[in-house]
Amino acid sequence: MSVGMAAPRAAFGCDPDHSRGRQFHEPPSRTRSAFRRDCDRVIHSNAFRRLKHKTQVFVFHEGDHYRTRLTHSLEVAQIARALARQLGLDEDLTETLALAHDLGHPPFGHAGERALDACLKDAGGFDHNAQTLRVLTALEHRYPEFDGLNLTWETLEGVVKHNGPLTDRTGAPLPRYAEHGVPRGITEFNQRFDLQLWSFASLEAQVAAIADDIAYDAHDIDDGLRAGLFRIDDLIEVPLVARIIAAIDRRYPGLDDGRRGAELVRELISHFIGAVAAEAERRIAETKPASANDVRRAEQALVAFPAETAKAEAEIKAFLWTRMYRAERVMKVMRDAEAIVADLFQRYCDHPSDLPPDWLPANGPVAECEADRLLRIRNFIAGMTDRYALAEHQRLFDSTPDLR
Repeated sequence: MSVGMAAPRAAFGCDPDHSRGRQFHEPPSRTRSAFRRDCDRVIHSNAFRRLKHKTQVFVFHEGDHYRTRLTHSLEVAQIARALARQLGLDEDLTETLALAHDLGHPPFGHAGERALDACLKDAGGFDHNAQTLRVLTALEHRYPEFDGLNLTWETLEGVVKHNGPLTDRTGAPLPRYAEHGVPRGITEFNQRFDLQLWSFASLEAQVAAIADDIAYDAHDIDDGLRAGLFRIDDLIEVPLVARIIAAIDRRYPGLDDGRRGAELVRELISHFIGAVAAEAERRIAETKPASANDVRRAEQALVAFPAETAKAEAEIKAFLWTRMYRAERVMKVMRDAEAIVADLFQRYCDHPSDLPPDWLPANGPVAECEADRLLRIRNFIAGMTDRYALAEHQRLFDSTPDLR
């Protein structure tokens, strides 16, 4: 099947008519499937709108054309839907997971996450996936009968397990969680609404996860070129990218670097989508899942890069790590951003009355225990946009880094 053609609806995809339901019962929509309803709720959430002023790599005021968490999430959704369409999966569930996957990120990207994790080291640390789950199940206050968005089991499962199982069947954390354990926010919610942490997630969730990698690689190349951190010809040290650039130059001799870069991004995305679709089709044919539950019980992820493409994708990430993410210009801004988040956290700990009134406990900050105060401050800071964090720092401190 050629890339872009829709496959017939697959039996191993998730079926909205047979969802495992929501934590709180609601009558079904007369006009939308359960998964379309989930997607609409994510799009209309406060947390989703805030993504437009949250850092991807470059802080929002560094340029109008750099990716934000919002534009990144939209690009992930576009790639994920293309893959879901080809594999015969539910596009609405796939889109929901793509749009929701970064809702738990704090301001200033991974710098903000590192700072919050350090601030909370004695209180379980900070994990953006656990925070996304909190946003979706508790921190959005839009409905009269429940906190959160009351999304389907399949959506919450996909948010939590898009990178694979978190535990084995006995409940023991898998190796990547061996040191600190599965984040408490996930385990506590799982006791109330069992997401089967031991199993793989649906193919829709696996597609959304790999679309995130594809979007990161392609669009961070685009942003790095725009920022002048490297030139397009520097990328020829990555063999796959060198082959794509050579093909572009043969097809369009004399093309300017701006258009060469844009064509590279398009071709790279197309290459990755084609490779992932082919590998997924191979693994599905080998495993022969007859249902979404068969996918969950499989011994490996069924959506993945083939070995050669996985090597190329790792080489792209290695290039971006040294030439972009660790570039001194980027690192300076991120160090200052970490300091801003750490300053805010300590200030609110020392002076909890500096929090906005609607973020104070009903009985006042004095009556609140230390553990609850730390978690309240975590949720407040994690929900901040870059510009709100800067404004709060300027309000509370005499000097604020410029982040440029």
